[in-house]
Amino acid sequence: MHYAGHTFIAIGLFFLVVSGLGVLRMPDVFNRLQAGTKASTLGFLGILVGAGFFRPMWIPRLLILAVFLLSTAPLAAHALARAVHSRRGDT
Repeated sequence: MHYAGHTFIAIGLFFLVVSGLGVLRMPDVFNRLQAGTKASTLGFLGILVGAGFFRPMWIPRLLILAVFLLSTAPLAAHALARAVHSRRGDT
């Protein structure tokens, strides 16, 4: 079970690193938002699943965190993208 937990945490960390690189490398603010939101959400979910393997009693709390993350991350990215779009006159 610990190997599965370590594997999911490693996958989550990989996606968080990819998210950070995507934010640094993307040319446009909209691409940066997309790279940061999608990959970091997947990375945090991987870490939460890995934590569930290590502490099975935390699974209800981790599920609440996962639902909160899945519901707020896209909304926040959409709100930021909409604000940038309304501020720019050229897009």
